[in-house]
Amino acid sequence: MKDSSPEQAMDLAQLEKPVLELEAQIRAMEMDPSLNKEREKLIKKLDKLKADLFTHLTDWQRAQLARHPKRPYALDYLERICERFDELHGDRRFGDDAAIVAGMGWIEGNPVMVIGQQKGRDTKMKILRNFGMPKPEGYRKALRLMKLAEKFQRPILCLIDTPGAYPGVDAEERGQAEAIARNLLEMAKLEVPVVAVVLGEGGSGGALALGVADRVLMMENAIYSVISPEGCASILWKDASQAPKAAAALKLTAPHLLELGIIDGIVKEPLGGAHSDYDAAAHALKEAIIEAFSELSELSAEQLVEERYQKFARMGSVG
Repeated sequence: MKDSSPEQAMDLAQLEKPVLELEAQIRAMEMDPSLNKEREKLIKKLDKLKADLFTHLTDWQRAQLARHPKRPYALDYLERICERFDELHGDRRFGDDAAIVAGMGWIEGNPVMVIGQQKGRDTKMKILRNFGMPKPEGYRKALRLMKLAEKFQRPILCLIDTPGAYPGVDAEERGQAEAIARNLLEMAKLEVPVVAVVLGEGGSGGALALGVADRVLMMENAIYSVISPEGCASILWKDASQAPKAAAALKLTAPHLLELGIIDGIVKEPLGGAHSDYDAAAHALKEAIIEAFSELSELSAEQLVEERYQKFARMGSVG
């Protein structure tokens, strides 16, 4: 499949249609052993089709994959990479924000403070999780647990997946901007290893509030940007339908951000996207997390803080 311009690129639904049709045919053959040979041929055909379709995705198609309704969220990964996870609640000031799940997890027997942004699947859970958009109490809960991790010398893992911080009046009344700014300041000074992973969407300050880390990783089809493609298109061209053009201009995908030095690594996804195989995606993520923490464990607290500062100071420099 040849690269195409953003304007010519197929939407994800169009791209996935032949894959879904072939998968349906394969499932229909599972109960009939006499069709095994034909089924094996179709499986090989499916693998080739996925390779053709998903090897040369446009930035807009990756943005759509990052938002795929079946894409694994933070809790889907945690139940696969942690032997145990004990969730903790509340910011000790206002309440508990379900858009952020946080607590102590154990990865390969090692305790890690895990803080993740969580979206919902059905309508009820989407409302409960506020569509993955944290309020101030969510960010304050995250910071409370980061400081707790620092006190007991536990590394911190942040799982980023949000279109942005909640912009509602109630969030503004409780100090949304201050809560985000406080996280940026305090994360920069943490004396324990911090690894952040962009799982799907990494939107604006709502994502960066968990992203000041020693190692910032991205899933292969995730996006990380100061603004959504639709928002950018609405500002620049007064037309949200220009989102594919904006996505290309924003350089919001993992390959671009790795080249620009904004992130430190890309976690490979199963062909077709993380939603096609949760276990394989989680296995790749777990290995990347373990490797990152292993590298950081060699550094002293002073080195962690200094290198983290220098890492973010270099971003955006010219010449």
